[in-house]
Order: sequence, then structure tokens, then C-alpha cells
Amino acid sequence: RGRILTDVSSTFGSDYAARNITTTGMRALRLGLEGGVGTHFFYQFESDFSENEVDIVTAFLGYRNKISSKVDYDVRAGHLFNDRAFEGSTGSDSTPFLERGVVSTAIIPQRGFYGIGIMGRMFGPNWHASLSVTGDRVDGEQATNDSRTFSGRAHWNPIRTDRSLLHVGGWFFDEALSSAATTLTRSTVIGGRFNGAVRVTTGELLGGRSTTGYGAELGGYVGPVWLMGEAGQRHARLDAGRPDFVSKAWSLSGGWFVTGDLPPYNPRLGSFGQPRVLRPIFEGGPGAIELTARYENLDYSDLLTGGQGWAATLGANWYLNSFTRFQFNVVHWNTDNRVGAFVGPDDGQTVMTRIAVTF
Repeated sequence: RGRILTDVSSTFGSDYAARNITTTGMRALRLGLEGGVGTHFFYQFESDFSENEVDIVTAFLGYRNKISSKVDYDVRAGHLFNDRAFEGSTGSDSTPFLERGVVSTAIIPQRGFYGIGIMGRMFGPNWHASLSVTGDRVDGEQATNDSRTFSGRAHWNPIRTDRSLLHVGGWFFDEALSSAATTLTRSTVIGGRFNGAVRVTTGELLGGRSTTGYGAELGGYVGPVWLMGEAGQRHARLDAGRPDFVSKAWSLSGGWFVTGDLPPYNPRLGSFGQPRVLRPIFEGGPGAIELTARYENLDYSDLLTGGQGWAATLGANWYLNSFTRFQFNVVHWNTDNRVGAFVGPDDGQTVMTRIAVTF
């Protein structure tokens, strides 16, 4: 297994010169392996080498079996990727935009996208459900208790034909924070991953005890056109009798495969996967060409120091075959932070491109 995602990002139009920068980066540089032992056991391991660091990402051993001819399940233990939100459950090599939306990046446990623990999943003909209990992600800290995160997600396809589908989904998490993880300060990118200055921030937020998040998903596709709406909230419970801090986010996104290919929806997991390109360029075809658009909104203003922001994205994806693609996004973003280096209303544009290979 592997993925190589190479990005270039350029921002202009901001009132702050420090935000108008051009950067490059490896969104992912992964190498791993997967396999099975006998009929029921399977495993997967991946490390990421981007940003001059070595991170263990997915690493687990699993067991799978059938309950009936139409229902099966698996249980996996190890370092697990969240099953949370539509884009949040989609791998970085399969998202239709260069960066996941704010529902996935802001309404999230404090430990992030990964945690060590156990997850059970059950699958039917047109639905799936998962439950997991995890601690912190891989680290070298064993001096205090881990945070504990209990989470779940389910999706259902009440309509599913060869050319159309309706997706309904929901998810939640409940997190008891470690004594070493009481700082809940958030600074969320809104204009692309590789411009660290374009963010919506909460300001300093200390004294967190626990968090609870939940969200909903509604969308689907008809032929080559897809649409997806997501919304979520995160309630952070604070010490000293202070009221909860509530983060809010929502997004609406869609796409159209001009070449007539179907959206790469995975009905088993309720997320996007690798596309099935009808006419790859290596076989004389045009590949698959997709036009995309998204609006997203993030609100931290429930906190006195919290900001808010929104972004509108137009994009194009060219899939040469099922594992190679070029992506292009133009983002118009707006932020209104109350603290930090970039205070007050500000907007600008960010242009991003990506070359991606998954194997």
C-alpha cells in the first residue's frame, strides 16, 4: 500500500502580507502493507513520511466473519482511523477536494483522526454501523492516563440503484480528557492545509474536562452528479463551573463527472473511495473529469476570544486512471478572528494543485 500526494498552494488578496504566501508540501507520503492470515484474520500497517517526520498511521489486526448471507462484521484492534463524518471517514487520497471540510477538521476529538483501541463494525446490504473505544494516538507519553474516546457512526442507503443512491448518516463521540490534555485551543485551516496563516482560531482555551461531538450527513448521487451536506457540533466542558464551549460547522458540496463516470461512493462504508474510471488514458480514453464545488462555515464565536469563517471552493479533478489524478482548487475564504496575529475581518483567495498516486 502507498500514497504520494504532492501539493502547491498560493494565497493572495489578504489585507495581511504575511498571509499572501506560496508554499509546497507533501500532503501524504505513505508506505505500508496489508494482508490476511487464513480465512478470518487480516492486518494493515502504514507509516507516513511527509513533513520530514515519521508517523505511524493505520496499524491494526482484525477478525471478520459472517452472521448471515446478508450481514457480516469485523473487529479490529490497534491504531485506528476515525469513522466520523462523511469526509472525515474518507481517506486523504480519495477526498474530492484537496482538504477535508471544516465539519471533519474542527468537530473532532482532541486526539485527532487516530487513536489506539478497538473498533467493531457491522455491514448489511445497504447500511453499516461502527462503535469504537480508543485512547490517545501513538506517542511516547505514559506518565498520565490517556484520554478516552467512545465513538460511533452509521449510514443507510434507503435508495440504491445502478445509477442513483441516497445517503443518510449520523455520528457521535464522547471524550474524557487526560490531565495532560486539558488545553482545547483550536486553530483550524480554512484556506488549505499549506497556508498555516489562514486559520479560524478559538484563542487560548484552558481547563477542558471532556468533549462531546455529533453530526449528520445527507446526500447522494444521480448518474454522474453528486451532492453532500454535513453539519456538526462539539461541546467542550470546562472546569471551574464555566459553561460549555460550543463549536459549530457545516458544509454543502457537490460534483459532476463530465465524462459520465459514476461518483466513487463506497456503499459498504458510506464514504468516497478510489474511482472506477471507465476510459483510462492509458487505454486510449480521456480518463475521468470531475468539476466540484463546496461552501463551508465554521463558528467558534460562542467563546469570547473565538473567531468565525467561511470558504467557497471551486475545483476540477482529472483521474488518469483509478489510482492517478491531478486536482485543482480555487478557494475564496473569509475569516474574522478576535485574537492572534490576524484580527478582524479579512478575506482572500488560495489556489491549490495536487498530483496524487495511490497504490
